Amino acid sequence: MRLTPHKARAASALALAALTAACLSVTPAAAAPAEAPAADACTPAQVVSNGGLESGTSPWSQSSTSVITNRAGQSAHGGTYFAWLNGVGRTHTDTLSQSVTLPSGCSAATLSFWLHVDTAETTSSTKYDKLTAKIGSTTLATYSNLDKNIGYVQKSFDVSAFAGQTVTLSFTGTEDSSLQTSFVVDDVALDTSGGTTPPGDSTRTPAAPSYTVSLSSNTSGTVWTGHESASFTNASSTALSEVYLRLWDNYHGTCSAMPITVTKLTGGTSGGLSAGCTALKVVLPAPLAQGQSAAIGFDLGITVPSGADRFGYDGAFSMLGNALPVLAVRDAAGWHLDPYTNNGESFYSLASDFRVSLEHPDTLLVPATGASVDTPGSSGRTVTTATATKVRDFAWAAGPFSKISGTSAAGTPINIYSVSGISSSDSQSMLTTAKSAVDAHAARFGAYPYGELDAVIDNNYWFGGMEYPGFVLDLVSTTALTHEIGHQWWYGIVGDDEYTSPWLDEAFTDYATDLALNKTGTNCWSGVSWSSSAEKITNSMAYWDAHSSRYSTVVYGYGKCALHDLRRVLGDGVMAKLLKDYAASHWYGVSTTSEFKAAAQAVTTTDLTAFWTQHRIDG
Repeated sequence: MRLTPHKARAASALALAALTAACLSVTPAAAAPAEAPAADACTPAQVVSNGGLESGTSPWSQSSTSVITNRAGQSAHGGTYFAWLNGVGRTHTDTLSQSVTLPSGCSAATLSFWLHVDTAETTSSTKYDKLTAKIGSTTLATYSNLDKNIGYVQKSFDVSAFAGQTVTLSFTGTEDSSLQTSFVVDDVALDTSGGTTPPGDSTRTPAAPSYTVSLSSNTSGTVWTGHESASFTNASSTALSEVYLRLWDNYHGTCSAMPITVTKLTGGTSGGLSAGCTALKVVLPAPLAQGQSAAIGFDLGITVPSGADRFGYDGAFSMLGNALPVLAVRDAAGWHLDPYTNNGESFYSLASDFRVSLEHPDTLLVPATGASVDTPGSSGRTVTTATATKVRDFAWAAGPFSKISGTSAAGTPINIYSVSGISSSDSQSMLTTAKSAVDAHAARFGAYPYGELDAVIDNNYWFGGMEYPGFVLDLVSTTALTHEIGHQWWYGIVGDDEYTSPWLDEAFTDYATDLALNKTGTNCWSGVSWSSSAEKITNSMAYWDAHSSRYSTVVYGYGKCALHDLRRVLGDGVMAKLLKDYAASHWYGVSTTSEFKAAAQAVTTTDLTAFWTQHRIDG
């Protein structure tokens, strides 16, 4: 997704809060009564605020105004500020503390911080000065002048036992009557993840999903009703007792008035809604062993809300992104039931097959994911049947579009669908851009596999552009359309967990966009400024939703700059081969940061450890 920097996020945050509140108090009419969230539903989070100490003192409490500091004599691990406890050379006590809440349902919680100990003590046996780290009333560790070191050392502790509790994280430094010891603390983090009963292996399941959908629209294309079925296989050695359907677009309504409704469920029983009514648990009749397959079915209702959004209607034109329920993914971390984010993407799904029949009035054109065939329906109506294989999602639009078509030099059919108000010259320009972009990306990363490519052009999109397999939404913009088409490889073909690792699709796509537009990333880092030591290119959407103004700058901008720098380290030819080979090895699979770092390291004798650290690429 290409964001526009002027878009305010406050309204989105308020809408999400309102939706969440509604879901806590209203029992959905279209589903079984909601149960408490599943014990293994855990949204990974970093719960320490201002852990890098770069954003003033709040919410830390300190014994004196000089504890959090940037004064000379010591230096930060990252950024400019740090916590300097003691170091006065006389009897003295300093404290630093913060109240934190660890979410329930997370099996893993790790506290970490970086510590530098500098002392004037000369003893090798006596602990004169001490620093005690505690969570609640539990002492995690005590350090002393005997732990003096050059530079910082990271300390980590398992604090999973405090899940569901609000406790105080504290550091207390004590110094005796002579000879200073400085305890310097920086980059404090408390990361939570995992469910209480994670699977026994990391295999992603349910695998090989196949969806069959038949829907019929009203006269305007804003309401669709019909039936959907999904078949799947359990690839994991851990039995599959339930699956989850992601009803993503319920974010755009309330739990008492859901835009996406599922009724008459077969093949399982409803276990209730969670994650802001965007996740429906389906309990299977019996646990599904490894290699076994099953299917579920349900009646589906879709009501498109007003708004020029990826799910919304703009005048006579409806956009239906993420409207079809798809299966959530389970792996070693448990079920991925992350919340919807309007700041970027939450979507994480495995390569799937879709056969979707869309019956609609003849007056509407219906571009969609996959290869489409139109056949006559009942009087005055048309059936558009779209077939797509190995795609992660299915999207479509409906309206009285103006359509032009062409074929790229390499043979990809391209259709441009424009809303009213888009000039014919702009539509033609977007067709030319799409032809060039799809061939440029295919030459670098592998042949485009989805048959035709549809682009819906509307200058009212607040978000700039949005990618779906074989189908994109975009403004009249050469750069934005080249970017969204690049997502066909980085998200579509090479998948990733977009909530946990948004850089894997956005940074890689922005880098690909630069290459397609003959930009080399010269002066890429001009004006760079990290907001804190906690800010990383590889942060999750949980972090970026809390720091939304920085998302585009860091994930898109700094992310692509890091890849340009990697190209300069490896050399143009090696980098080009790395990405093409990496795409091939992850074709229709899922990429992770650790896998990409390993692949990059494998093509060079240069140790890239310092490169990843410098560019804040963790994982």
